[in-house]
Amino acid sequence: MSVTELPQATTGGLYTEIQQFYARQMHLLDDGRVEEWAGTFTPDGVFAANAQPVPAVGREAITAAAAAATEAYARAGVQRRHWLGMVSVEGVDGGVVRARCYALVIETPRGGRPEIKASTLCEDRVVRVDGAWRIEDRRITRDDLI
Repeated sequence: MSVTELPQATTGGLYTEIQQFYARQMHLLDDGRVEEWAGTFTPDGVFAANAQPVPAVGREAITAAAAAATEAYARAGVQRRHWLGMVSVEGVDGGVVRARCYALVIETPRGGRPEIKASTLCEDRVVRVDGAWRIEDRRITRDDLI
């Protein structure tokens, strides 16, 4: 199979489902709805980033980390937006997929101009739980730290 060919399992519906999942997930985070955003992870989900010394493991830890960051940006008067693109989806087995995308983090200070603050690679293991997609393992690699 060439790089430009998609495996049959990732065409059409599955690809659209994952894109919609990502869109909803990023809207929740950018709207400051961190508990709902953390709910898009499995209860034992992992959020690891090369910008953080230790991964957040479990929804409680993921919620706490996201809440602290969201509150800090709100106090500073900064709106953050996450722009995901170049999404690739690979069916692993049944209700499990591997998804990979690029993410730009855009920050806009109140009254200021938007600025790209980070360019990252996001690699996820996404699982279907009770009919809904959930992140089981997320790995974020910031380009400026590699």
